[in-house]
Amino acid sequence: MTTTTTDSISPAPPRSHRDWTWVARQPLVGPLAALILAVIVFSIGSPRFLTPYNLSLIGQQSIVIGILAVAQTIVILTAGIDLSIGAIAVLGTIVMAKTVESAGGVGALLIALVVCVAIGAVNGSLVSFLRLPPFIVTLGTFTAVAAASQLYAGSATYPVTSPLLTFFGQDFGVGAWRTTLGVGVLVIVYIVCFYVLRQTAGGQHVYAVGGNPTAARFTGIKINRTLLMVYIMTGVIAMIAAWAALGRIPNADPNAYQTANLDTITAVVIGGTSLFGGRGSVVGTLIGTLIVGVLRNGLTLIGVDNLYQNIATGVLVILAVAFDQIARRRTQ
Repeated sequence: MTTTTTDSISPAPPRSHRDWTWVARQPLVGPLAALILAVIVFSIGSPRFLTPYNLSLIGQQSIVIGILAVAQTIVILTAGIDLSIGAIAVLGTIVMAKTVESAGGVGALLIALVVCVAIGAVNGSLVSFLRLPPFIVTLGTFTAVAAASQLYAGSATYPVTSPLLTFFGQDFGVGAWRTTLGVGVLVIVYIVCFYVLRQTAGGQHVYAVGGNPTAARFTGIKINRTLLMVYIMTGVIAMIAAWAALGRIPNADPNAYQTANLDTITAVVIGGTSLFGGRGSVVGTLIGTLIVGVLRNGLTLIGVDNLYQNIATGVLVILAVAFDQIARRRTQ
């Protein structure tokens, strides 16, 4: 006589439930949902928020921090941090403004590129070969570079009239939907860096070094060289941000972008990149940059004081880091 037994294993959940759970676990879902929610809230709070002019303004206000945040993402993916990235960009603007008359537009760009890359190479050498903590190295570099900018500029502001240096300030678009070339540069920088990180061996090495440096070393990855190239790349991106900054505001000011370092870290963390390295993407950073831009713009439109905006941004950073820590514990 045959006996029928019941399988003790619980039946699999319906396919639709499994698909929804998979979507919810994606790292970009949280930041994207936060961005959509912020857009909806501020659209209700202010009729001016969704106007073409205001949306273009958000994009333009996000150019410099957005470009610098790409460099910060690459550094944080290696479990490092760069507190000097904003100061390097500011020095780049001063160098361009002061050398353009003697060297011309192209010469000024090349000189600024050499300066920014040299500073990035110094950071990378100290972090990779001397194995100094990135936080201490870049904090020291930030202090030195910020002082150097003040000394080189004589604490003065330099107006820039060179068409080449202000090129990214030109506007383009159709009808009321207009923006500047700087926004296009921002998009190109993200596309290039996304490709490099996802489709090249060097990009995979960045993730490996940040995720598990011991395993990376055993697989033959040259950690020191990878770290050096990462910080050199931050110098290149800082120069691009400096060029875009002159297109946004054609004045080289040594006191500009004083909070850029923290703003880039904010965008990176809110975008879902782990401060512990090895996990994240520039797509998330772009979303994080837009969240910060939308938050500041929307709160301004509804009349919230700038100090309260800073409080809201700080709370977002803390929440993002807390969620990252919780996610890490669940995967361990």
